[in-house]
Amino acid sequence: MSIASRPTGTIHGVGLGPGDPDLMSVRAHRLVTGARHVAFFRKKGRTGRARGMVEGMLPADTVEFAMEYPVTTEIPVEHPDYNAALSAFYTECTTHLRGVVNSGEDVVVLCEGDPFFYGSFMHLYTRLSGQVPVQVVPATTGMSAAWTASGQPMTWGDDVLSVLMATLPEDVLTRHIAAADALVLMKVGRNIDKVRRALRRAGKYDAAWLVEYASMQGQTVQKLSQAEDRVTPYFTIVLVHGNGRRP
Repeated sequence: MSIASRPTGTIHGVGLGPGDPDLMSVRAHRLVTGARHVAFFRKKGRTGRARGMVEGMLPADTVEFAMEYPVTTEIPVEHPDYNAALSAFYTECTTHLRGVVNSGEDVVVLCEGDPFFYGSFMHLYTRLSGQVPVQVVPATTGMSAAWTASGQPMTWGDDVLSVLMATLPEDVLTRHIAAADALVLMKVGRNIDKVRRALRRAGKYDAAWLVEYASMQGQTVQKLSQAEDRVTPYFTIVLVHGNGRRP
């Protein structure tokens, strides 16, 4: 077969869900357990959470490609060097993946949560879409796992749900928190004190819930007011449930 007629593989952005293997979709499980090539993001020196979620599921001969972030918290996200470093990194990753699929092989990119919901895969997708075949497998999000763990419905009737990144400036957080009927705050981690202040300023602190490691080992659920001195991990979500129209 000539190079010109060689079939092109497909990149599959596979959402693994919030962490519990039982919440992985049937399609995601099928792709993972049959993968010849997998790619996943991780910090240097770490296994990578997405890779850890499929431990024991991959075929023995699967070729693994670890995409190691050049920076995480070493440079402020608003600094030009941060964006430049990540842009070059994503370009390098897409060059490698494009080479694999152009050789006729499929690649499964392992994604925590849903690939199109605040995930790193989106940066690959925008660079690869239209150049090689790309398919996306949606998944249960971490916020869905968090509000399910809280044991309370998240939205009612006409409630407006706002999803905010805790990395936003405090004044911006406060404004959006005050306007929302129901609220999800993600990427809390080291931003927890700022989140507490913004919730207090918006008058919603006492209604907030703290969920750590939703659906994962070590899951905890408690009122935020009962965890005043708690240092929260990265996988922390703060919720304020809606109280909208109901029969």
